[in-house]
This record gives sequence, C-alpha cells and structure tokens, in this order.
Amino acid sequence: MSEVKRRTVGRPANTAKASGGHSQSLVRGLKLLEYLAASPLGLALSDVAEMAELAPSTTHRLLQALQSQGFVTQENEQGLWRIDVKTFRIGNSFLEARDVVATTRPFLRRLTAETGETANLSIRDGATAVFLAQYESPQMMRMITRLGSRAPLHASGVGKALLAWMPADERSQLLEGRELVRVTTNTLYQPDTLQEEMAQIRGQGFACDREEHAIGLHCVAACVFDEYSTPLAAISVSGPMARIPEARLLTLGALVRQTADEITQQLGGQVPR
Repeated sequence: MSEVKRRTVGRPANTAKASGGHSQSLVRGLKLLEYLAASPLGLALSDVAEMAELAPSTTHRLLQALQSQGFVTQENEQGLWRIDVKTFRIGNSFLEARDVVATTRPFLRRLTAETGETANLSIRDGATAVFLAQYESPQMMRMITRLGSRAPLHASGVGKALLAWMPADERSQLLEGRELVRVTTNTLYQPDTLQEEMAQIRGQGFACDREEHAIGLHCVAACVFDEYSTPLAAISVSGPMARIPEARLLTLGALVRQTADEITQQLGGQVPR
C-alpha cells in the first residue's frame, strides 16, 4: 500500500522562497505607492530610494514594474515619478464599497442645478484633499478640477472643512509639524491663524476658501461624517468671485452644510453636535 503525502491546500510547496522573494518585492512595491501617493507633486528616483531605504537600481526596477501595470507614471520633463490612474481607480473602489461616491453623486448634481456652480467631493489623504467626483457648472467660466488631483488641506475649502473636525491632536500635528505652503497671497499658512479659522468653521458649520487655492476663485465646503462623527469626506461648491461674492459665500455655505448633513444621514453617519 503506497503512502499518500498530504499537501497544504492553497500554499506553494516552497513557501520560504515565496515569502522571501516575491512577497518582499510586493511589499516594497506597495510601500513605493504609499510614498508617491503622499507626494502629489511627484518624487525623483533618488528621493523614493532614500525614503524606501533601497538601492536606486532596486527602486527603479520596482517602479518600472509598477509603471508597466499602470500604477505609476514618470514625467518626462523632470523625470519625477507619480501615481497613475489605476492606483486611483483601485482606491476609489473602496469608496464605492462604502457607497460614498455613489451616494453623493445625486446630491452634487442637485447642488450644481440649484447654484449654477461646480460641485465637488473630496477625501483626505495625509496632508492633502483628493478630488473624487464632480459636477461641472454649465457656465462658460467655471471651476474644473481633474479627478484624482490634490489640494493642500490648509489651502482649500474641502481641506479646511476636513481639518476643522479632525481630532485636535491630529490637526495640530498637521498644522504645526510641517512647513505650510503659501499657494496664493491669500493662503492662511500660520498655524495660530489657521487654528482660529478652524474654530470659526466649526461654529458656522462650513469652510470658506477666499482665493486661498486659486486667485479669482471662491469656494464653500462642508464635511460628511461617519458613524463616529469623524470626517469621512467633504463636499464643496466653487466658482469665480464675480458670481460668488462675499455675501453669497454665506448663503451657499448654509446650503452646502445642509446637503452634507443629508449625505451623512443617508450613509448612516452622525453629525457632531
């Protein structure tokens, strides 16, 4: 009677080789994606290699493998590496699973119909806000943002809304633990001034961007919350100052806040009280 050897189901025979070889490359590749995702302006090969503590040749090989699959791309002019559209699509699938994007789209459409301005949905990724969905204004002059693009939290309406309801210690770390870029002459970049702004935003329920991200552009934004009353996303309405003067900012702010609260309720979240 011959002896039958049992094998573990679903596991390769040479497990040690797999975990020490292919799995290590996979982990390294995913770490590179994290570094690039946190650097919207792109990174040079030397910077990526230093952050990953890898040899430039190894880093370049991993980046090329990711590029061949559409996860990263290299800018020809400066040679900087950035995340590509497939990475955005995969990340967006998580949001679709939570119904954030699908749930929000009808509300964005309604906001654009009611205001005549562009409506946006964003989430936080590190110190930036990432734009995930948009309904464009029908006006000839309108605000258009490429989906997947980023804006600094401290220098955008959606970013300031997300910052305002972030846990205080986490917000302080973001505002005081790094040098804040002055995107325009109107950008608030001093931590003390920004902390005062955060208190005002929480008091009125929405954030205003007064040419802080782009000259000539005004924006109002409000948070969508999860079941723990922490920021899940932010929606906004943006347009040129000619159509959104100071007086209209406050009117639009109340409308955007009300809409954000409706989205929160539909997602099963809890608005802070």
